[in-house]
Amino acid sequence: MTNDEGMTKHSVIRYTVTSLHRIYRSTLQHFLGRRSLGEGGNASTACPERQSNGLQRGQAKDAFTLIELIVVVGLILILAGLVLSTAGYARKKGARSRAETEIAAMSAACESYKADYAIYPRDANSTDLLDPTTNGNSSSPSYNLASLWLYEQLSGDLNLNQQPTGKSYFASKPQMLSTDTNGTVLAIKDPFGNSYGYSTRMASTGSG
Repeated sequence: MTNDEGMTKHSVIRYTVTSLHRIYRSTLQHFLGRRSLGEGGNASTACPERQSNGLQRGQAKDAFTLIELIVVVGLILILAGLVLSTAGYARKKGARSRAETEIAAMSAACESYKADYAIYPRDANSTDLLDPTTNGNSSSPSYNLASLWLYEQLSGDLNLNQQPTGKSYFASKPQMLSTDTNGTVLAIKDPFGNSYGYSTRMASTGSG
């Protein structure tokens, strides 16, 4: 959020609060004024012209209060929209930051795996078949299969029950795993709920 945006939102909030306070004071004064007229008894009967003028002033005051109320309601709606949009942006920014951290951790785990086996995690039936240049649908089965293979190799959880039996290069957090009702791991998912794409197709075609 820029300084100009922050100042604009602050000005809107300040104007809204000020207007609400004016409406409250105007309404209270109008109520007390009507109450005084009611307690005046015959005084209002003796001066019909004054009573008429007072009524007109009261109506003008009511109209002004109604306009202010409409303006304030509109400002509140605008302010609510600004708050929601800012909150949505903050959530997306946080999710992207978390995804970058997770990808960096998995990349480091792949390097450790390669140091042991002289090759990155790779499977001819899953990671070699995923072509992200032609398939950009991260919810497709090919993404899930490749992501699942990567999980098996990096976590050591060959039974997919979140109980590693082999060497673990990467400890995934529960919120990173897509599971079924029995707790069986289906894929590694990003903060947006999509499967992480892991492809070794370039290596399988001899281009990498």
